[in-house]
Amino acid sequence: MPKLLNTALGSLRPSGIRRINALAAQRPGCIALALGEPDFGTPAPIVDAAALSLASGATHYPPNAGTPELRRALARYMAASGLAYEPDEVVVTCGATEALAATFAALLNPGDEVAILTPAFGLYESLALMNHAVPVPVDTEPHGFQIDEAALRRRISPATKAIVLCSPGNPTGCVLSTGSLDAIARLASETGIYVVCDDVYNRLVYTGGYARFAALHGELRDRIVVVDSFSKPWAMTGWRLGWVAACADVASEIAKAHQFTVSSVPAFEMPAAECALTCDPAPMLEAYRARRERVMAALRDMGLPLVEPAGAFYAFPNVGRFGLPSDAFCERAIEEAGVALVPGTCFGCEGYVRLSYCVADEDLDEGLRRLASFVARLSDKDA
Repeated sequence: MPKLLNTALGSLRPSGIRRINALAAQRPGCIALALGEPDFGTPAPIVDAAALSLASGATHYPPNAGTPELRRALARYMAASGLAYEPDEVVVTCGATEALAATFAALLNPGDEVAILTPAFGLYESLALMNHAVPVPVDTEPHGFQIDEAALRRRISPATKAIVLCSPGNPTGCVLSTGSLDAIARLASETGIYVVCDDVYNRLVYTGGYARFAALHGELRDRIVVVDSFSKPWAMTGWRLGWVAACADVASEIAKAHQFTVSSVPAFEMPAAECALTCDPAPMLEAYRARRERVMAALRDMGLPLVEPAGAFYAFPNVGRFGLPSDAFCERAIEEAGVALVPGTCFGCEGYVRLSYCVADEDLDEGLRRLASFVARLSDKDA
């Protein structure tokens, strides 16, 4: 009889987002507004830099934490937005996913608690469980996806090791207010918990008033971890390139977890990553901005309540009035209307669905028409 496998992995559920995408793929002609993947190609200068790097022989082992040139470039890049990190406080990772995995491995001991602001990307819960820690959801839905300090404090215990925030957020697209960030800062200052900032959407902001936690509360840099990625702003999802920045003591432990998990990112990609930092993603941002306006107008016309997304490329409308679980709503939308959305249960928030507008304009417009027809049919049945 073989020994038991890792019980932490046994408790994990496969990605609900990927399940929906697979269902959509089985329905001929279905338009998927499900994945958070830019429809644009990677800008040509970045691709050219990778090709040149390969041609010049960058096919050998690089330094584990990234080339000195890229780490210096990332430090300069972050400094421009008010984040003060030295190159040796930066670790280049295989996307934000591996950055978060290495961070959790460095921070967590079995039994530690991780506060997660929900609705949230399911990766945070899964990584906590993989490290034999305890994910603790902090529900922000009653407060317009902002933080109520009293509610947050009720979810914090002596076992809390870290809190994870994502602003702009996935799935809501909401930007945490200064008041919300200040509430987290007060708690971190009092308790010493770490603040893990998933900042992968920080270049995709459409309204004023955006502030990054690490820039606003640099006095807490000894307990802040910043995670960022090339995937979203530069349409580089398949490159699997990201980075993490933290004070030297924490960064060195994250670098260990990174080294013993993946060794390094591919050598030839790092010059391309340097190039990306010099490329302006504004044209893609403006396309997303125009799509966002169309999505908000369409959802309003459908009568679906929505907290206005200020960033990222998601809308998170409330579909609770139809009396359907969000999973059933999305499954029926695929089968009956040929449009795929992600149920709110994937993010720990029932009664909502996530709509991604990082798709081609014609697909977005047709997907919105199909969704409107589906919603109208559901409304007629309720009448």
